Amino acid sequence: MVELGEHCEQLIAPRLRKVIDGSDSGGITESVEWKGGGGFRYFHIAPSLLEQDRFGNWIISKQYNAAMLTEAMCKLEGFTYQPSEIEYWNQGYSTEQDFIYVTTQTLTREQLEKLSEEVGEKRSLLVCCSAFRMKDLSQFPNLTVKKIPKMVLNRCEWGHDDYSLEIENLPSPPPESAAVEPLMERRNGKKVQSNGSLELFAAAIDSEGGDQ
Repeated sequence: MVELGEHCEQLIAPRLRKVIDGSDSGGITESVEWKGGGGFRYFHIAPSLLEQDRFGNWIISKQYNAAMLTEAMCKLEGFTYQPSEIEYWNQGYSTEQDFIYVTTQTLTREQLEKLSEEVGEKRSLLVCCSAFRMKDLSQFPNLTVKKIPKMVLNRCEWGHDDYSLEIENLPSPPPESAAVEPLMERRNGKKVQSNGSLELFAAAIDSEGGDQ
């Protein structure tokens, strides 16, 4: 069931809520003796993260502020968006020792060196930036540096105006315990969390209509 438009909120979601609470008697409810239960989510499609400038170059959409961009990058790269109040570069995490930093700046060697020092040897940091002025990053083994928008273009599908997008690895409900055992992938020789690629940047809505 995939729908775009106000009828999702006006028609489909209310019907599903009645099915869940057991107050809906239509369809096959009576024939299968459905008594209620379960849940559902639907997604609001966010604006396109990238747009083309007048020269045809891909740039970050003007509709995205810094927080929206960081949250989108976290979702794309499999990180949990949770900015630190202490460390400016700590904007999300995939494990207890692996973090993400998103910026539209062009980073210099000095800035990367400072980041590496602050992260330390026992932690790792994915840096998403517009560009960086350094060819050899091997001297900073705790940093992985990717360029925006190239990293986005390599992970997403574009130019669709129908239902043909392939959506993989939709978010799961929060675990009951604090311990999370996510899928793992290798980055810079280390295993880190990966929730896979998401072709849509979206905000989940739970069965009660609240933001997830």
